[in-house]
Amino acid sequence: MKVVAVRGLRVLLVLLALAFCGYSVASQWDAAVDAFRQMSWATLAGALAAGLAGLFVWMLGWREFLAGLGSPLPVRAVFRISGISQLGKYVPGKVWALVTQIEMTREHKVPPERSFGSTMLAVATSTSCGLAVAAVTLPLTSAAARREYWYLFLLAPVLLAMLHPRIVSWALGVMLRLVRRPPLEHPVSLGATLRAVGWTVLGWALFGLHTWLLCAAVGGDGKGLPFLATGAYALAFVAGFLVFIAPGGIGSPGGGADGRADAGAPGGRAGRGRDRVPGAADRRRPADRGRGVPAGQDGPGTRE
Repeated sequence: MKVVAVRGLRVLLVLLALAFCGYSVASQWDAAVDAFRQMSWATLAGALAAGLAGLFVWMLGWREFLAGLGSPLPVRAVFRISGISQLGKYVPGKVWALVTQIEMTREHKVPPERSFGSTMLAVATSTSCGLAVAAVTLPLTSAAARREYWYLFLLAPVLLAMLHPRIVSWALGVMLRLVRRPPLEHPVSLGATLRAVGWTVLGWALFGLHTWLLCAAVGGDGKGLPFLATGAYALAFVAGFLVFIAPGGIGSPGGGADGRADAGAPGGRAGRGRDRVPGAADRRRPADRGRGVPAGQDGPGTRE
């Protein structure tokens, strides 16, 4: 009976995700069609490859945490679990991906507390590393970002330091006690944490490449564009993650990077989030911003 319920949950999750994806595309149909017309198939293929590669290495980061907590899984199993469960980020409320992931890892005899702990560690790592990436790249390309987000950039090293195994082990222990679950058998090692951080940073670089290809295809230019694209995407992801009610792919401050990145098309949020990140907005002339011209087009440092 429980197996049938889990399978039913997967089907429902996929259907809901497809419904919200369809709504997201339909609500921005004209803009999407216009953007596709400006891009070559080679650019789209390259951006898609970079985005999928970013998702894959992020999955490897989660796998490192899972193994570090005592439940190593083969890449194929982790790929299947991650691919299906992360569709839940298209559904309102961010708990669906976590619930589905915990239930699917049960099939591989992974205790719920380990699945929960590894997921929390992966989320904390992606958020901390994303803020660090934005702190390194955006101040180099945007005076507005330095002025408006300086406090977030200062927070980046603090969050990275909090990934130390002693700190995260204490935090996970508190959370497990609150939900009345048994504690973890042993903390994740520093080596596993550093490997996961490495995979996560590589993922951010690939997502930056993905966003840069799309920005360049619609008119973005300038030596600082790769840094701007990477930093804007990372900052949009962190901002969007803070919105709990909206689905990850719809309506959050950064657009849809969280949902679309975990579902296989991470450029969604970066594409819309550019207009909300000061570093990207600076690339447009005031008159262009008033007309709604996308960031990276017809502004200083861009092609006419």
